[in-house]
Amino acid sequence: MRYFKQVLSCALGLLALHSFAQTTAAKDYPNKPIKMVIPYAAGGPMDFIGRTLSPRLTQALGQPIVIDNRAGAGGAIGTDVVAKAAPDGYTLLNTSSSHASLPVVMASLPFDPVKDFAPITLVANSVGFVLAARPDLPVKNLKELLADAKANPGKYTFGSGGVGNVMHFAAEFLSASADVKLTHVPFKGVSQSLNDLVAGRIDFVIGAPTAVLPLIKAGKLKALAITARKRWSELPDVPTIDEAGVKGFVYTPWYGFWFPAGVPQEQVNRVRNEVAKILEEPEIKRAFAEQGFAVVGSTPAEFNKIVVDEIAMNKKLATRVDFTQ
Repeated sequence: MRYFKQVLSCALGLLALHSFAQTTAAKDYPNKPIKMVIPYAAGGPMDFIGRTLSPRLTQALGQPIVIDNRAGAGGAIGTDVVAKAAPDGYTLLNTSSSHASLPVVMASLPFDPVKDFAPITLVANSVGFVLAARPDLPVKNLKELLADAKANPGKYTFGSGGVGNVMHFAAEFLSASADVKLTHVPFKGVSQSLNDLVAGRIDFVIGAPTAVLPLIKAGKLKALAITARKRWSELPDVPTIDEAGVKGFVYTPWYGFWFPAGVPQEQVNRVRNEVAKILEEPEIKRAFAEQGFAVVGSTPAEFNKIVVDEIAMNKKLATRVDFTQ
């Protein structure tokens, strides 16, 4: 009996010490730099979001936010780095709604997009992706492109930031919705796909406004349509894909932050609350709007529901389109 009491006392003592250590760590958090992993090459929308928010977040948390671009496998390589990182709040994932499409486009993943992550916040929604083509593409508008694509299956090539990237998913969704065959050319990041598009080696991309708008304004690309429900103020003459003839078509990507699963909720809430406050700053809202984003700043629970629901929706789409490559 005495031995049992000693063991119980020891166990309770260890539990108390563990609880005390967790409380102390939470109060002391953060006490070193936080790595923000972006699973794509520099130059894309996640880069803009990370580099716009990191100085403010550094100031709010009192520790540097170090951006780490880990491109490859449509975002799976960098995402896996975060999934397998220590759950101590010092490794953060900054990615897009491709997080919800990877389970569909890749036959096997080294991580579970829901169970292996602690959602922090939905940072922003896109105002829509722009279908941008090389200037010498011999079509005047999207209706002509789709008509020719239907008559010539596989003739037109589109680039993306990799298999499972939101650019890939948007174009496959268009292909399925318009009942045409398009040829996918995956790259390791958004910037590489745009380089090949400008060089005329592929025909079009469906890309984030932050990436394609400067090239459109410079005359290096031409905009044929936008994937949102309504036109974008920066390109008021560019029709929606619905207006261009694919009735009911809407595709609006989103962007968010995650920790690895197991990070203490206090740390998740701390980062989420700081990000939400930063997103309310007028100059941040203005900067995001200029790049085609609407700020959100959801709660972790709200963000988790969005991810789970979108994975379910993507799996339904996958019954009509083979995304595996």
